[in-house]
Amino acid sequence: MNDPSPSTDAAHLRFDIFTIFPSMFTGPMDESIVRRARDRGVVSLHVHDIRSSAQDRHRSTDDTPYGGGSGMVMSAPPIITAVESTLEDDSPPPRVIIMSPAGRLFTQELARDLSGSRRVVIICGHYEGIDDRVRSILDAEEVSIGDYVLTGGEIPAMVVIDAVARLLPGVIADHSVTEESHSHGLVEYPHYTRPAEYRGHTVPAILLSGHHANIAAWRKAEALRRTRERRPDLLTCFPVTPATSTEQVDAASAGSGGSPGIPATGG
Repeated sequence: MNDPSPSTDAAHLRFDIFTIFPSMFTGPMDESIVRRARDRGVVSLHVHDIRSSAQDRHRSTDDTPYGGGSGMVMSAPPIITAVESTLEDDSPPPRVIIMSPAGRLFTQELARDLSGSRRVVIICGHYEGIDDRVRSILDAEEVSIGDYVLTGGEIPAMVVIDAVARLLPGVIADHSVTEESHSHGLVEYPHYTRPAEYRGHTVPAILLSGHHANIAAWRKAEALRRTRERRPDLLTCFPVTPATSTEQVDAASAGSGGSPGIPATGG
């Protein structure tokens, strides 16, 4: 998978992905928002097979760990060779990311930061990990998508690409991006569409009122309530004001005529 590079005056972000399983990116990156961004020339994807830079006839990219232990470790030479031969003397140097469960947590803030880049390199690890000299030599930053372990770094790399691509100008309407979960440090408020009643569950009356100021206040209160219930850790970074106190959030939510999506009568 190698997209054509747009003209030099075009505003776009190039991703270079280094992996031992390049075919994994065929399919997921060919649909939906990422496909749209690629078609518009806003994003270009270039997937590189690390095995092509292996030095032996078996195209080996891993070896046993120094100091003993289980599993295998991805070797530094094939990765370093692959990345350096691709980047050559690219200036300014691009961001280099290693997908690793030991890395800093990938957040919406980091996605926004990366969306301002010109070029991002993503290295997908496997087995017990990558020889740490890769990080040192390439001045790479390790990034994790969560506190769990996957088979390899390919799926996490796709998560990063998707999260960053959708933030680029012209990919998604600006108002859609600014109102979604984590854009303001909170999870998003609940959504509803037709029909207004389904299997005894009704849409909160305030959303049918047509009163935009009240709807906006309800949505803010619901975002706060949901965050408090589901992700209280996020509230440590959110300013507490009279409008965001527990009492005010509960009162605003109650003003919708009951819990969201549940009949006020409780029937």
